[in-house]
Amino acid sequence: GEICAFKIHGQEMPFEAVVLNKTSGEGRLRAKSPIDCELQKEYTFIIQAYDCGSGPGGTNWKKSHKAVVHIQVKDVNEFSPAFKESMYKATVTEGKIYDSILQVEAIDEDCSPQYSQICNYEIVTPDVPFAIDRNGNIRNTEKLSYDKQHQYEIMVTAFDCGQKHATEDVLVRVNVKPVCKPGWQDWNKRIEYRPGSGSIPLFPSIHLETCDGPVSSIHTTIELQTNYIGKGCDRETYSEKSLQKLCGASSGAIDLLPSPSAATNWTAGLLMDSNDIIFKFDGKQGAKIPDGIVPKNLTDQFTISLWMKHGPSPGLRAEKETILCNSDKTAEMNRHHYALYVHNCRLVFLLRKDFDQADTFRPAEFHWKLDQICDKEWHYYVVNVEFPVVTLYMDGTTYEPYLVTNDWPIHPSHIAMQLTVGACWQGGEVTKPRFAQYFHGSLASLTIRPGKIESQKVISCLQACKEGLDINSLESLGQGIKYHFNPSQSVLVMEGDDIENINQALRKVSYINSRQFPTAGVRHLKVSSKVQCFGEDVCISIPDIDAYVMVFQANEPKITITGMDHFARPAAQFESERGVILLPDIRIVSTVTRMEHPLDLREHDRANKQVVVEEMLHNLDFCDVLVIGAELDPEQECLELDHRELQGKHLDATNSTAGYSIYGVDSMFSYEQVLRQLRYRNWGTSATSDRKFRVKCSELNGRYTSNEFNLEVNILHSSNSNFMDHVNHMIVQPQFLQSVQQPEGSVSAVHNSVVPSVATIVIIICVSILVFVITLGVYRIRTAHQHSSAEHEGGKESEMDWDDSALTITVNPMEKYEKPHQAEEESEEEDIDDEEEDTTSAESDESEEEEEEEEEEEVIVQKGDKQNATRQEQLEWD
Repeated sequence: GEICAFKIHGQEMPFEAVVLNKTSGEGRLRAKSPIDCELQKEYTFIIQAYDCGSGPGGTNWKKSHKAVVHIQVKDVNEFSPAFKESMYKATVTEGKIYDSILQVEAIDEDCSPQYSQICNYEIVTPDVPFAIDRNGNIRNTEKLSYDKQHQYEIMVTAFDCGQKHATEDVLVRVNVKPVCKPGWQDWNKRIEYRPGSGSIPLFPSIHLETCDGPVSSIHTTIELQTNYIGKGCDRETYSEKSLQKLCGASSGAIDLLPSPSAATNWTAGLLMDSNDIIFKFDGKQGAKIPDGIVPKNLTDQFTISLWMKHGPSPGLRAEKETILCNSDKTAEMNRHHYALYVHNCRLVFLLRKDFDQADTFRPAEFHWKLDQICDKEWHYYVVNVEFPVVTLYMDGTTYEPYLVTNDWPIHPSHIAMQLTVGACWQGGEVTKPRFAQYFHGSLASLTIRPGKIESQKVISCLQACKEGLDINSLESLGQGIKYHFNPSQSVLVMEGDDIENINQALRKVSYINSRQFPTAGVRHLKVSSKVQCFGEDVCISIPDIDAYVMVFQANEPKITITGMDHFARPAAQFESERGVILLPDIRIVSTVTRMEHPLDLREHDRANKQVVVEEMLHNLDFCDVLVIGAELDPEQECLELDHRELQGKHLDATNSTAGYSIYGVDSMFSYEQVLRQLRYRNWGTSATSDRKFRVKCSELNGRYTSNEFNLEVNILHSSNSNFMDHVNHMIVQPQFLQSVQQPEGSVSAVHNSVVPSVATIVIIICVSILVFVITLGVYRIRTAHQHSSAEHEGGKESEMDWDDSALTITVNPMEKYEKPHQAEEESEEEDIDDEEEDTTSAESDESEEEEEEEEEEEVIVQKGDKQNATRQEQLEWD
């Protein structure tokens, strides 16, 4: 009647049932081990009750019917939420509001819906323009700006429904990308250029962003803007004559706008830009060309060339603006014989022929209509006249006149003509002759060449630019790239159908400036592009690139002239046919000073900058040898130069009573060679005792000038020089002249005069030393009686040594003439010995002067007795 046990049927159930009261049958179900909801949320099993009536083998139990037990495990919130990813990333485009940028997700390992579900997400980072909803979707609360912030980093946490938050917050990184704007990227606005750098790439890593547009072709124009630099580009600022010679132009060009000087004073009153010899005409100025500068009647062939910068004419009714005009000077008429002028942005050339055999209509006015005439930029114009054909070259390109007007020839008359620049001279038809039809703009290098027309090659050379755009390695430009340069290489046009090819091509575009001393400053760059898409004209708008090249100042050269700055010669040498060479040893050197920072920074305090002086080679464009004091008297003195010395060089020379001028663009060495042959003659020496000269050289038309090298020449007068006559007569024998003819291939006259020079000097030395030795002997005998100290004895011995060596100089002059080179060597060795052993300064001075005399290869021809000759020779050496 009692209940003895409860039995659970089921495999490894973690429960057991125990009897509490056998009589009443009450029992309790309990867990044998810990229950984990996360492992099993519920259990179902069968239980039976047994009575106590068991037999010896437990076979007689009575059991109840089966009862089903269902157990549910209640959850405990023991786990925190955890995010599925360690970090979240997203990219957004600026300027947009997103509904959802990205979704974060967390999980909770609790078993119940209450504790395992994520009920909320939260952004932990304060003050960020983002929000998150309960599903983990992050959105932006305001429009983002790439310029303001490229990237945001925000921390996010999660909560389960039991309000337990995640143990670790998660990082969400949001990148902001700019709105895709088509255009060139990765280029620098400022490009630096140092003189002598050759060719440097302008945009070494540039590329085009097209925002995935369907591009079919790209057309790009790169423009180097240099119109504000003298003559519109960095050209050599040499004079027009020098440039003409450099370019191989035929001689005879007449410069109508030269630099103002004593000889060319008609440009003195004009406004001038000194650096590049540019004349600015403001509509109030004109210049009269003096008579005789240009021939009165030009032939059927001549050339007018000029640089011109001109804008639209001021005022409502545009008047003629005269560049060059040849009109009647006086009288009633006001005829224009020939003229070049601008009228309504057209260039007009007027040429009225005089009456000759044929009294017929002739071409008289030639008109060209070109946009460049009024674009306020520099252009090079050449008018080639081969009557009746007139051709215009502008920037090296040929243009035929669009209109030719015929006119009757001008009646012959004896009225004088006036040639003017910048305005036209109105001689007649007005109460008072005056200028009219003024030019507004800038002119430079205006020349007229009678009798010749210029070739295309020379015209191209004269307008060539020293700076421009360049392409490095044309071979690797790519197959599909077409390119084109304008004549001055300031504009480059590229075209291609592949973006990457265009990128590569543009990276190869470079800037080059071949001037040794370029004009420093800014060169603006403009790159404009057009993109075509498939089936459309222009689908993407590419903004222009505005950049600039910064050209640094070149290290300025210091030109130094050195040489013998004072010498004296007998009057006879100045009176001779050859005269005296003025500058036998002139030397022109150019140096540049560079600053260098020390490599070791510890030396910084001691020497901030180290100065390095380097010799450099460049050209000169003129050297003037000026007479200081009274000008040369053409009746009795002159400066002379054998014009054969100029052959093969780009040099010319002009001579006047004020001095000698050598000009043209050539090397310093060429200038030295020519200056060393310049001679001074004076066949009236009685009136002159000395002359002073000054040498000054220039590069780039005076931009860099040398020091002023002063030279003083003394003329030694002599009353009696029979002794020297006798000596010269004895030495200058015809048979000995042959052996020294032109030892160095120079002009024979110069070297004929060398022969008596060496002998004369040797004999004079011998005589001088003999007199000195006798005097010294007498002096020594007297001092021997008065002093007997060892010191004086030593001195005497050394003096005796010197005497012996000095006496060995006396050599047969005839032997020297048979072997001129050997004799010179012996003489030099003996001079050196003398200098070493001599204890007084006077004798060493003498021997040094001997060497100078030999190097100069000058003749000393004097008349006088032995005493006079010796005294004057010593005077000259001193």
